[in-house]
Amino acid sequence: MRRPMNRRFFIGTTAAASLSTLAIGASPPAAVGSRRPTAVASGNGLRAVERAVELVKNGYDPLDAAVEGVAIVEADPADNSVGYGGLPNEDGVVELDAAVMHGPTHGGGSVASIRNIMHPAAVARLVMKRTQHCLIVGDGALRFARAHGFPEVDLLTDESRKIWLHWKETRDPNDDWVPPPESEVAAYVHEYIKKRVTGTIHCSVLDTHGDLGCTTTTSGLSWKIPGRVGDSPILGAGLYLDNEVGSAGSTGVGEANLLNLSSHLIVEAMRRGLTAKDAVMEALKRVAVTSVRDPKRRRPDGKTTFNVSFYALAKDGTFAGGCMYPGGKMAVHDGDSARIVVLDPLYAK
Repeated sequence: MRRPMNRRFFIGTTAAASLSTLAIGASPPAAVGSRRPTAVASGNGLRAVERAVELVKNGYDPLDAAVEGVAIVEADPADNSVGYGGLPNEDGVVELDAAVMHGPTHGGGSVASIRNIMHPAAVARLVMKRTQHCLIVGDGALRFARAHGFPEVDLLTDESRKIWLHWKETRDPNDDWVPPPESEVAAYVHEYIKKRVTGTIHCSVLDTHGDLGCTTTTSGLSWKIPGRVGDSPILGAGLYLDNEVGSAGSTGVGEANLLNLSSHLIVEAMRRGLTAKDAVMEALKRVAVTSVRDPKRRRPDGKTTFNVSFYALAKDGTFAGGCMYPGGKMAVHDGDSARIVVLDPLYAK
């Protein structure tokens, strides 16, 4: 979810931290191949796919291109679902999750519940490259990031703090928190109180050699229980790739995806010969069938209480996306230009 924000303020407060961070762990550019590059992302990733394709056309590794692409959103305080300016947990603390996978090496790395780091996807890349592990969490992830030179940043912007504080002051009329008069509440605050933010950004990139890289990064569910980890940093759930087949990722309510490891399911469906579109729809159907066994996730009409979206990029450059309910979008760059595509829904409403 995005709000308008003065771009001069955005550039002035975030550019220095972003530029110094993104070089940490990146590979030097190599020779450019003959393949047409392609990048796909969630609907908030139009700038991400533009940057990613620009980079692979200049010889950058596909994972490095994906990481630098999503970094634009991680550093954007107007996107309250990812990175800087993300909505915090119930204690008012921004906790971030991210994961990466690299096609040529079939490597992967992730961080979860990391605080004070603007670009968790770049840290996840270092977990993959500079450790024997796949996942580092909490204080350990922060110490690891600091050891590699990542600067600490206060991720809670004044706008995000106001939204969280109003949520805290209005959630229980019987506690001791008292909200300000309605005339003193900014108009944008109410839209975030009405519906919890579940946004994330995923980006998959196919480079000029036919190699894949992908990342998923998020602030997680707004007002979550501290320490909650969704699907984004879990390999096979928030993202998955096989360099011989394709790449997939997700956004939305992570718990449903965790219970189905849907990104892995999509890639394996493409391995069986399904198109990217059919693989995505198969995963949505699986989630729909399994999730409604739990009353917490079942509406009275038998459909899911939540939305989830999937994005798939096949080895041949074809792509597709899908969502549980209408309204989802994805960003696509086919090597020539970038555009927004409306996702196919499983349910009509």
